[in-house]
Amino acid sequence: MSDPSTDAELRAQRASSFGDQASAYARHRPDYPRAALEWGMSGANRPVRDVLDLAAGTGKLTEGLVDLGRSVTAVEPDPGMLAELSRRLPDVPALLGKAEDIPLPDGSADAVFVGQALHWFDLEPAFAQIRRILRPGGAVVALWNHDDESVPWVLEFARLVRTGISRGFSDEERTLRADGFGPFEQDRFAHTHRRSIESLLATVATHSHLLVASAQDRDEQLARARAYLESVPETGTGEFDYPLVTTVLRARRS
Repeated sequence: MSDPSTDAELRAQRASSFGDQASAYARHRPDYPRAALEWGMSGANRPVRDVLDLAAGTGKLTEGLVDLGRSVTAVEPDPGMLAELSRRLPDVPALLGKAEDIPLPDGSADAVFVGQALHWFDLEPAFAQIRRILRPGGAVVALWNHDDESVPWVLEFARLVRTGISRGFSDEERTLRADGFGPFEQDRFAHTHRRSIESLLATVATHSHLLVASAQDRDEQLARARAYLESVPETGTGEFDYPLVTTVLRARRS
């Protein structure tokens, strides 16, 4: 059985591991499919004009929401990530803040989007804050990009780049509930990310379990992954579309 205090320390270390790699994160992480964003917004029972991107990172999701014509505010707890977002998207209001203490007034958003981050939140206070800043009928939408493990070579690659500390954080299925919200609905969307071997390994190197691994462990994992990709016909001869699945959860504020 794992030590809860050790687990908590590791979780905190992983959650705060991204800032020093903000530029790499912005270059190498995938975006989100337009259909997934539109489905999330359609969970609101009101027109969606003002949107909060919560834990916005370097703005991968923010950019997609702006492209849909919404007025977007970004909130991010890491100064390095926030600075990279502002550099990339200078016209987007960007505030330093965390999910458990959102620096926005009551009733200021029609939708709150969370990309690749809900599993880091302290859920009860975070959802209380999200409900506070949402207008009645507004929606909270959480998204994750995953490897499409229905593709055999992707399944094997994903196995190679996981470590013991990568399991048990957000991989498990669980029912999500939040006070003041209706039931959560889920949908999944096919997605791809144009990659080469170099850029795919650079993407993997921005994942939290590798950011906190020892240099030796990280180098050994990436070397094994490189050798495998060089052996696969789909990936060994240049650029390729890396198959992803985007999972979306949405719920409406009562």
